[in-house]
This record gives sequence, C-alpha cells and structure tokens, in this order.
Amino acid sequence: MKAGVRAVGIAESTQGGVSTLAGVVVRADRTVDGLSFGTCTVGGSDATGAVVETVERLGREDVRYVVLAGIALAWYNVVDLHAVHDAVDRPVLSVTFEASTGLESAIEDAFDGTARDHRLEVYRRQPSRTPVGVNGETVYVRAVGVDDGEACDVVRAFTPEGGRPEPLRVARFAARAGDALRRQ
Repeated sequence: MKAGVRAVGIAESTQGGVSTLAGVVVRADRTVDGLSFGTCTVGGSDATGAVVETVERLGREDVRYVVLAGIALAWYNVVDLHAVHDAVDRPVLSVTFEASTGLESAIEDAFDGTARDHRLEVYRRQPSRTPVGVNGETVYVRAVGVDDGEACDVVRAFTPEGGRPEPLRVARFAARAGDALRRQ
C-alpha cells in the first residue's frame, strides 16, 4: 500500500453517560494527518450517527478507509457498518481484538423489549468477522465496501507493529484525552 493512503480510525472512551469518540486520520506511513471528536450516548442507539458525524467533521475526501475499534460502542450502542458506508461513501472496517461467540447473548441479557430488538436487528445485519493474522497476533475484522482480502491488506498495512492498527491506537489515546477534558 502506498505511504500516502489515509484511513480514519474511530475509537471511544466512556465515563458516565456520554462516550467521547475520536476520529484520527493516519497515513499508511504512520503520519497523523487530522483529528475530530464526537459523542454518543452510553447504552443508547446513536453510535452510527456519531461515527458518521465524526468522519464528516474531518471534511477529508482523501481518506480512503474508515476503521472502527469494535462494533458496539458505549455499552452496546451498536454501529450499523452498512449505514456508515452509505453515508461516508468509502469502505468501513470494524476491528476487534478478542475471539468471541458474538454479542447476541450479552445484548439479550442487558436489554429487553424494543431496545433489545433494535440492537439485535442492527447487530445481525452486520457482516461476520474474519480472523486476520498480523505481526504474530490475531484481530477480527468485519468489512463493508471491500472484500475480505482487501480488508486484511488494509489492516496489515496500517499495523506496523503489534496487533492494533495505528489509526485505532492513536484514536484511542485521543478519545481518552478528549474524554478527560470533557469531564473537567
């Protein structure tokens, strides 16, 4: 992948009833090239819109990929990857870092009624996870707008060491700092 290819990583930090999202543009050569923030409700259903707003706030047509840290932000505020892809018109990847059987039973245990049904419907619409070996570690990727092969290539290209893609690593730090500032 060319050094100038850009991805925006979206990660979150949660304290209290609001989660701070950070969107960080990183080039494949690891140069940080932009930053934006957003918020979503802990336990809410507004994460998809918050992700779209965080990406759009950057105003960066040169960003080729959107990479999310997970699919259920802020206590099961499930992101609809298809809706994000449709809104931002570029491939969307969700990267998780642990093997699991999925979130269905956890959502069923944590919610009931319409709140449960809505989360499960959104969650079930998402693509399945593909394991990706990167630097001796395994991450799990869902992709919309690219095939699994390209998604794996993107994750590997943006992960120079360890198992966390650089856009997500930097976004996690930014989200924590933004969250700490917001709480002051």
